Amino acid sequence: MRVFSGVQPTGNIHLGNYIGALKQFVDLQDKMEALYCIVDLHSITVPQIPEELYRHTLDVAALYIAVGLDPKKASIFIQSSVKEHAELSWILTCQAYTGELNRMTQFKDKSHGKESAPVGLFSYPVLMAADILLYKADWVPVGNDQKQHIELTRDLAVRFNNKYGETFVVPQYKGMEVGARIMSLDDPSAKMSKSNPNDFSRISLLDAPGKVKKSIMRATTDSETVIRFDPVEKPGISNLLTIYSAFSGKTIPELEHQYEGCGYGALKKDLVEVVNDTLQPIQERFQEIRPSEELIKILKQGRDQAQAIAQQTMREVKERLGFVQL
Repeated sequence: MRVFSGVQPTGNIHLGNYIGALKQFVDLQDKMEALYCIVDLHSITVPQIPEELYRHTLDVAALYIAVGLDPKKASIFIQSSVKEHAELSWILTCQAYTGELNRMTQFKDKSHGKESAPVGLFSYPVLMAADILLYKADWVPVGNDQKQHIELTRDLAVRFNNKYGETFVVPQYKGMEVGARIMSLDDPSAKMSKSNPNDFSRISLLDAPGKVKKSIMRATTDSETVIRFDPVEKPGISNLLTIYSAFSGKTIPELEHQYEGCGYGALKKDLVEVVNDTLQPIQERFQEIRPSEELIKILKQGRDQAQAIAQQTMREVKERLGFVQL
């Protein structure tokens, strides 16, 4: 069994990314062959400042290791360093239809209100499919917002296999029951996002303890005082309980019982401590690995491991298509 996933190098990784994806990455590296990349090709679907993209790419690579990914167990690499991602993306683009890409909700959201949008933004779900199918991944741990793209990936794999013969593994979506969708702290009706202009709407893995405290203590709740999980009537408290559960290992019913009769202030105060206690070792490991030569060595090793698989897959794909391989 093989698992593949990736994170974009666009700014600091926040709790939504960590709980919805990275925690799964770490768990799965002990259960199956794992490949995790920094998807820098995806990031350029919107304008990037080259110097920032370079820095953020290495930051995410360092955070992968800081949260617990082990290069002895998982291949950690940068997407653009394996050229077969772009090559397979073009081939799959020729198998995809405009109608199914038009239905992608993320494209609708990101292009809303614009007269036109970059073609890359429209077709990037196909690149995501290429990322996954290139490694014949069985499992793909991503957030719930990516589930539609996994369905497209499955459709493209089946379509290619039916046309040209069994080539790709049809992957399974691997989501989380708790914490797969962490909401914004200032607006619990919206997902936690790097693009929110309010810096206190999110908590990033590298935030200082004081910033974490301010973000949680300012978090939007409601006019009641009862601490219970109810995403419809009490989205703010439900979001805090979800974060608390993911970081502490306690179930939400356990937390509801623990804080029965307590006010929101007590919950928030304890959550600050739980989050900061979890982030401290991550931040210490990040500061250690980020400026080191070890990080570059790990990325080169991961590239070589990924490329060996990618090249074999592309040989099979080209043979199925009738391409002349010299």
